[in-house]
Amino acid sequence: MGRSAFALVLALALAVCVAPVERKCLLSGSWQSDTSSRMVVFILDKDNRFSGFYLPGPAAGDSELLTSPLEGSQQDTGLAPQPTFSFTVNWRLRDSETARTTVFLGQCYVDTNGEETLHALWLLREAADNPAEDWKATRIGTSIFTRIK
Repeated sequence: MGRSAFALVLALALAVCVAPVERKCLLSGSWQSDTSSRMVVFILDKDNRFSGFYLPGPAAGDSELLTSPLEGSQQDTGLAPQPTFSFTVNWRLRDSETARTTVFLGQCYVDTNGEETLHALWLLREAADNPAEDWKATRIGTSIFTRIK
């Protein structure tokens, strides 16, 4: 019985040592998109809300876009280690009267190597001059962000 108990304890100890650690994904930090845009997300508050800023990349093709504020929230990582998130960018524009807002909605994933990626769907809305122009005021797309180390 003594050897059996020892073998059981040893087996349990080894299982704990090699069990995969559940990785949690937090949005705070610096990220780069697949179009070379960058964003910085400040520390999440106790309600999982965050703020930061977004820097459009060359793929945006718009020299009027400036570094712009973002605000959002992330699902509690205690409930979901790979949480969903959303954030809004209210674009700051150089010498322009046109208002633009982009909303991102997505999920943070952690792969087996611990690398985090953000997969997001976005809607970009520009102000329309009148209801007849409304049809062309919204664009949709996707972005994948990787953490900048």
